[in-house]
Amino acid sequence: MALTLFGFDKRRAVRGLARIRERTLLLWALADGTPGAFAARHLFRHKTRKQPFTRWLWMILSAQGVAIVIAIIPK
Repeated sequence: MALTLFGFDKRRAVRGLARIRERTLLLWALADGTPGAFAARHLFRHKTRKQPFTRWLWMILSAQGVAIVIAIIPK
């Protein structure tokens, strides 16, 4: 879903229309689509220069990675 939203937002940006809020894009990345968000950034060349956005996206990816590691470590 994040990939689709990034593509939709890029299309609206090119056309000069109302955009999807960055917070919404980040929440979708957090919820289910970090790989899709990174793929969309590359595929659509979208949100690649926005440093605060990029930092947040990397922080989300890192947190998800830590959560996966914690989930698979035997107790």
